[in-house]
Amino acid sequence: MDIGFAGRTVVITGAGHGLGREMARSFSALGGRVWICDVLAEPLEETRDLCGPGCGVRLVDVRDREAVGSFVAEASRESGRVDVLVNNAGGVAGQVGRPLEEVRPEEWQMIFDVNLTGAFHFTQVVVPGMKAGGWGRIVNISSGAGLRVSLTGIQAYASAKAGLIGLTRQLAHELGPFGITVNCVAPGFVLSNPTTQRQWESYGREGQERLVASIATRRLGRPQDIAAAVLFFASDHASWITGQTLSVDGGRL
Repeated sequence: MDIGFAGRTVVITGAGHGLGREMARSFSALGGRVWICDVLAEPLEETRDLCGPGCGVRLVDVRDREAVGSFVAEASRESGRVDVLVNNAGGVAGQVGRPLEEVRPEEWQMIFDVNLTGAFHFTQVVVPGMKAGGWGRIVNISSGAGLRVSLTGIQAYASAKAGLIGLTRQLAHELGPFGITVNCVAPGFVLSNPTTQRQWESYGREGQERLVASIATRRLGRPQDIAAAVLFFASDHASWITGQTLSVDGGRL
């Protein structure tokens, strides 16, 4: 199966490290005109070094609707539109699991803004160009936490990632008539950034062994595993697939 993105403009959020970095590298290797953003300047430059000089890089907070609009306008300048959007930005915003009654409203809202509202902002901005071109691919990055109980115990994270799955289904039906597909990838446990590394270490040896034993393939995920699913959803081979959430988790129980 040949997959290529020559002539396609690809925007990837949260590409400073981990999953987003691997997605950016993969799309670039397959000919895409890749534009990436993050709030972390130095890691973002490291990603550009992996992708090559043709990769557009900007510091963008996905919560800032105006900044999102400016970034998409710049990425669209050459071709007139964004062809592929990967809403990858997210995470737990430095939070840890705590009892519900100890969670402050601003902590809850922060995680929703980064994981769900940011995806809404980017999608809303790119859709007019996709409609005009009669073609588009939107891939949202949820989590196994959006499908089952979260390993982190962070209520807002599980809720926001579940909300992203709901947004995927809804937008698939709204945008399908315009040649735009909207799908979702729900990664399992991947050691992809400092946050997941700290989470892994917090389990201790016995906890790590239990987690791996709960995965059918008996290994943790790699960024390449997630990027492969995103590339497929973004390709012409997935033109009749929309509104779907694909668990890429090694067969976790």
